[in-house]
Amino acid sequence: MASSVCFGLWVSLLMLGFASSAKFDELFQPSWAFDHFNYEGDVLELKLDNYSGAGFSSKSKYMFGKVTIQIKLVAGDSAGTVTAFYMSSDGPNHNEFDFEFLGNTSGEPYTVQTNIYVNGVGNREQRLKLWFDPTTDFHSYSIFWNRRQVIFLVDETPVRAHKNMEDKGVPFPRDQSMGVYSSIWNADDWATQGGRVKTDWFHSPFIASYKGFQINACECSSATGATANATCCSGSGSGDNGKKFWWDEPVLSELNVHQSHQLLWVRANHMIYDYCTDTARFAVTPVECIHHRR
Repeated sequence: MASSVCFGLWVSLLMLGFASSAKFDELFQPSWAFDHFNYEGDVLELKLDNYSGAGFSSKSKYMFGKVTIQIKLVAGDSAGTVTAFYMSSDGPNHNEFDFEFLGNTSGEPYTVQTNIYVNGVGNREQRLKLWFDPTTDFHSYSIFWNRRQVIFLVDETPVRAHKNMEDKGVPFPRDQSMGVYSSIWNADDWATQGGRVKTDWFHSPFIASYKGFQINACECSSATGATANATCCSGSGSGDNGKKFWWDEPVLSELNVHQSHQLLWVRANHMIYDYCTDTARFAVTPVECIHHRR
């Protein structure tokens, strides 16, 4: 009974991240290749052809909270293409949370790569095959971030959780505000079967479609410099009049039992690569991998 109550509270709090969807231009702006944008009502289409890809960015930067975008990925033969949805801070020592959707040849499932950069260091890739066809309809992709963990979610199912293990000497991204970005671009030197399958421009333009733009996070648009970033959402975790921010509630400090089971199901049935088990790349197991297994 207690676990079901906890799960209900966890879901209710995370659903606070589902502020009503905003129009694209309320939260975002094109960042390059303006002529590769197309607007069909509430749906934004980004185009990739042999001239250019396209990308957009949020108008503000954020510290902690939840960001969600609904995306319908490129249909058909999308080999060589990458559609990316990510958060990133600025500078060489930046923090970054990546969703990268790697194109495929017709009939093969999409590969989703996630990665986490902390203080400019990445190399934390995980890859999975989705349990549905992401090209036939819109699905929601979310990043939830607080001082205790970063969670990647697909249709509210966690596909990755990265815990704060600073007490183990592992850096955690908690002191740099981040922008929200998305783009579509050609990466046929690595994206599909390690670069063996190249982009077939005969099938272009490649179209990724977006809707349901949602950001419920602490806005830090005026913050400049590390000190301002660290305090823009209150270093104590308290909001106005001492009220806690919703993402700092104790129940959101870790996955609940149901969410943990969902993540285990994803890892067991859909994960195809985990940097933690790649001994060819890492002769010494990364410290966070050792503690994540415990």
